[in-house]
Amino acid sequence: MDPKRWLALTVLLVATFMDLLDANIITVAIPSIQRDLGASAVAVQAMTAGYTLSFAVLLITGGRLGDIFGRKRMFLTGVAGFVVASALCAAAQNTEMLVASRALQGLAAAIMVPQVLALIHVTFAPQEVGRVVSLYASMIGLAIVSGPVVGGALVDWSPLGLGWRSIFVVNLPVGVAALIGAWKWMRESNSPHAKRLDIIGMLLAIVGLLLLMLPLTLGRELDWPLWSIVALVAAAPVIALFVVYERHKTRKDGSPLVTLSLFKVRAFGAGIGVQLLFSAIPAGFFLSWTLYLQGGLGWSALHTGLTAIPFSICVPLVGGLAVRKLFPLYGRYCLMAGALSMLAGIASYAWMARHEGADITSWHAIPSMLLLGSGMGLLMPPLTALVLREVTPQEAGAASGIINATGQLGAALGVAVISGVFFSALASNAGPEADRVVPAVRAVAPQQAEAVKTCATDSLGQDDLSKVPRSCTELAENGDRGSQGVVSGALGEIRAKTFVSTYSETLYWAAGGLVPVTGLLFLLPHHRVRREEMA
Repeated sequence: MDPKRWLALTVLLVATFMDLLDANIITVAIPSIQRDLGASAVAVQAMTAGYTLSFAVLLITGGRLGDIFGRKRMFLTGVAGFVVASALCAAAQNTEMLVASRALQGLAAAIMVPQVLALIHVTFAPQEVGRVVSLYASMIGLAIVSGPVVGGALVDWSPLGLGWRSIFVVNLPVGVAALIGAWKWMRESNSPHAKRLDIIGMLLAIVGLLLLMLPLTLGRELDWPLWSIVALVAAAPVIALFVVYERHKTRKDGSPLVTLSLFKVRAFGAGIGVQLLFSAIPAGFFLSWTLYLQGGLGWSALHTGLTAIPFSICVPLVGGLAVRKLFPLYGRYCLMAGALSMLAGIASYAWMARHEGADITSWHAIPSMLLLGSGMGLLMPPLTALVLREVTPQEAGAASGIINATGQLGAALGVAVISGVFFSALASNAGPEADRVVPAVRAVAPQQAEAVKTCATDSLGQDDLSKVPRSCTELAENGDRGSQGVVSGALGEIRAKTFVSTYSETLYWAAGGLVPVTGLLFLLPHHRVRREEMA
């Protein structure tokens, strides 16, 4: 065995931490980015969905590149690209540059991340893999915990006056250290049966996914123009063509981008469906949650990040217990308990947000966050093991790539759909909330009431929530100094109540998304996994 394998593992875990931290850290910085760069709601979605989408579409290809050209070489290439992209994100002068740099980060991560599990597999003896995977899972949990907290701290403290840019600058020293460590301690490896790179399949997959995701991300903001409808319709034949070509590629030389025969395995096919739908829920939940707390209730980024700690701690702790004990004993019932726990967590948070209103605190969120974290821990780690259980060893690499890609695509879909619901509801709820608030504020003159309502609906119905619409400017100019404080207080109350009602409404939609997830779990094999297989 390689005597430097544990040092190499340290590098792999650091790279895993860097990727997951970057995927989670930007959420708490979104309001700061909006204020600084004037980012619209579309840009906010593009920053998050752009990373996950570009990551997802090249994950399987990235793994195949490692098989062909060497996993160490591709790992170094991916880390170097990630560092360069992080520097570009930190230097972004406008939203277009930031969105493009985030997409480049996703592309680099797609080259880097698939090599991690592949290198673990070829570097460690079978009896060591269980311990290594446990460390890998712990690092994932640590990144989930650290993301919101580190992001909130960096945004609030703004080291060297960098503000939100510091969340990207932090990747530079970490990435350079990973490059040096990988160069010194990691040994090269590739597949003895490496397949050809499926260029046509890769292009068809990218085009099909873009035709699907771009309308979902931009359609609502642009009032669903004709091109968005055409793109959605065109996605179906492109994806169908991809499937036909992959079958042809399999018959021709046995080197398709996606091994379609994997989907004939019951556990794999149903598990991928669960993965796709389930991954959408937490991604959309946390984006809308951040906007609600920071944009609506005025919480700081650090306060928001600290509120997520119960969730972040529960995921690795309960996940480890589920893999070691609960899943071997109860099989798919463990997964169902996870889905139901998450549903209860989302529904309870929706009720609590509505009940407590603007007075909600981090303490109120603890029970719901514990249910959410426990549910994810009960479902995700055992699901991955169950999906791979019936996959033959020669197909394990491709299967792992498909699972990771599906998770990322689900996250991008969740960001597009759930945040779309959030922004749409925000615009429609502003008027009714204003009608309830303004009459109760006696100090608001009758002639100002309609102007206050117009200002509230205009400010909450626009793409960029940080901008001041003309109606609000005119309201401030026409009012006397004595009434300005009263009007400002009324507008603040309308904003807070609108965000509260909107977020509660959005959460009920998110909870509904877990219903089909629970139904799909019944399609999974019922047999339990033996303890020695989970070691």
